[in-house]
Amino acid sequence: MPIYAYKCESCGHAKDVLQKISDAPLTECPACGAPSFRKQLTAAGFQLKGSGWYATDFRGGGAGGAGSASAGAASAAATDTASSDSGGAGATSAAAPCGGSCACH
Repeated sequence: MPIYAYKCESCGHAKDVLQKISDAPLTECPACGAPSFRKQLTAAGFQLKGSGWYATDFRGGGAGGAGSASAGAASAAATDTASSDSGGAGATSAAAPCGGSCACH
C-alpha cells in the first residue's frame, strides 16, 4: 500500500497516511477538524539497487552494458566503411565520417 503525504491548508498540519489506492482521499484535518486536508505531490520513495535489467540496459556511463557495446560496434563499422571507400580517392574520403558517399565530397 502506498503512503500519501497530506497537509492542512488551514492550520498547516502535515501527516503521512498509509492508504489503499482505492480508498477515498482524506478531507478532514485530524488536528483542527477543517475540511481542507489535501494530498501533497511528492517524489517516489524508492531506489533501484543491484544488477537488474535497469543497470545493464538503461543505465548510462561506464557500466559496460548494451549501450557501450553498441557504440563500439557503430564506431568499428564507420571505420570499416571509411577504409573500404578510400581505394584511390585519397585522404579526403578516409578522413570523412560519412565514408565519402554523401553530397559533401
